Amino acid sequence: MQTHIVPVGFDYDRLIAPLIRDQMDVDRVILLEGAVGSEANVEYSQNLSKKLEKDFTNLLGAETERVVVADVYDYDAAFEQAYDLINAELDAGSEVWVNVSAMPRPVSFAFATAAHSITLERQEDRDRIHTYYTAPEKYLETELAEELRAAEDLLQSVREGDVDEANVADHLDSIADLLDEFDERGTTIGAKQIGDGHIVELPVASFSNVKPFEEVILFELGEHGQFASVSELAEALARELNEEYTDSFRSKVIYNVDRLGPGGKGYIEQEEHGKSYRTRLSRIGELWVRAHADD
Repeated sequence: MQTHIVPVGFDYDRLIAPLIRDQMDVDRVILLEGAVGSEANVEYSQNLSKKLEKDFTNLLGAETERVVVADVYDYDAAFEQAYDLINAELDAGSEVWVNVSAMPRPVSFAFATAAHSITLERQEDRDRIHTYYTAPEKYLETELAEELRAAEDLLQSVREGDVDEANVADHLDSIADLLDEFDERGTTIGAKQIGDGHIVELPVASFSNVKPFEEVILFELGEHGQFASVSELAEALARELNEEYTDSFRSKVIYNVDRLGPGGKGYIEQEEHGKSYRTRLSRIGELWVRAHADD
């Protein structure tokens, strides 16, 4: 069961397009609607939410629920709401994906921080919690601003008595097209491809310190990428450190890899392959190595 929690702001494409293009499983969607702001803003966001509700159901076959965020600028309340929603979905057996692309920043940050906090509290479920962002292909605001400047020039010429009927008609058509696009798709257009997909998953960091021997393991994985087994990693480390490869040394490596793995600090990923485990850095592990490369 894949549940996506999607705060709705003034975007349409990047809330649904990446899930379609990347063929992601979407079983359930929780759309978050803001209830604070000007009447026009709230109405516009609610209209987009209705459209998303319909399209998530029709295009992806997802069960969809709309939930109100009472105050999009109340970080504490948004955090509490996020905490309860994510835990409830995990308790129901779902894998949870939190989209932080839209809505005012307090809500996005609150939901991202809540997801992060829960991974630390529920270590056994950290692989079932994801936070991600999608970049748009184009922002409509710039085109709207350009058209507004052109309209300003046109009105100035009209006031001066210099009316070009063809120019007026062209601008009216351009404005009508832009407004239609804005009403249909919000302030952004498309979902930008980044790498092999259309979402950037934001890795969860660990608050645990990395011990010296753990550092050696992480740097070894950073240099070589992947090892077919922990034994192969231990052999490489023994050569690197000019130590004898013994059962005791191998056990020491296995113990530290476990501490760095999914059930521990989350810097290492392991994939079962026969009787062995392919061992490599997780995304946050790659970031740790990159950040400490010059230490």
